[in-house]
Parts: sequence; structure tokens; C-alpha cells
Amino acid sequence: MTDLDQITPAQDLTGIVGWLFLYTYANGWVYELYIKNEHTIDYRIHTGHVGGRWVRDQTVDLVELCEGVYKISWTEPTGTSVVVNVMPGLGRLHGTIFFPAWIAQDGSKTVIYQNDHLDEMRAHRDAGPTHPIKVVPEFAQIHLAENMGVDNEDVIATGPENLPAGYVFRRN
Repeated sequence: MTDLDQITPAQDLTGIVGWLFLYTYANGWVYELYIKNEHTIDYRIHTGHVGGRWVRDQTVDLVELCEGVYKISWTEPTGTSVVVNVMPGLGRLHGTIFFPAWIAQDGSKTVIYQNDHLDEMRAHRDAGPTHPIKVVPEFAQIHLAENMGVDNEDVIATGPENLPAGYVFRRN
């Protein structure tokens, strides 16, 4: 019999909390993710199916799978679910997005600052259609990683359209 207390490894989230990642998926989509704290992220989508979308204060489940490997998962008010495995030491991540049919067919309704449109996003979600869900699994290369500190409200404070030219091409 397994001791259930031994199933969950010790959780050291200091290697990811407070960090900003700018990355490009193998399909060319550019995303930006700020791990605001142990339960919250902010993000911007620069290119791709819903490029131009940005979100603050998204509640997430964040765990360390093993040393230096993290999993972040959440469901958005749109009905989209996301799982991102981040491997900062390898400069890579793997994300899987589960788009409900209404977004897969036309994601333009979500290309906004979501926080100002939560009721609208829930209404679109409830109107559907939900199925078939479009699953988009992709690896990505992290090309910028910066420790911005915990709960820094200035990291993701504007939409992608307001950023300086060349912002998404930054590297370190």
C-alpha cells in the first residue's frame, strides 16, 4: 500500500513565482506569461489564433512536478482550458490549449482585455457551441526569462498593441 503523503513531492515554487516568460510556440504563436504569485498569472498573446488578447489575475493551479519542472493549469471564463509545463532550466515549455468550438471557429470575440468583459465572455461560453473542442498541443522555446518579483502590477499592464516595436523579439 502506498503512503499517500509520499505521492505529492515537496513544493518549491521559488524557481517560477515572480518570473516573466516570453516564448514562441513551434506553430509560430508568441505568448507572454507572468507568474504573479503561487495562485495567479497575467498573460498577453502577441500572435496566433487569438493574438491581441490579454488577461490579468487569472487564477491557476501551480505545482512543481519535479525539481525545476512546473505545471500551470486553468480554465478561463471563455471555457478555454490551458495546461502549461514550464522547464525554465531547459528554456522550453509545452502548452496544451483546449479551445471550445465557438473560439476555434472564430476567436476574434476574445481578442480584448478580458478583465473588462468577464460577463460577455461567460455569455459567449454559455451560448457555445462547446464541442468539438479543438486541442492545440505545442512545444515552445523561452527566449526571455526575467525575475520581475511577486505581485508586480506593472509587468502586464497594457495590451500588446501598446508595446514598443520589437518587444516580442527580446532575448536573454
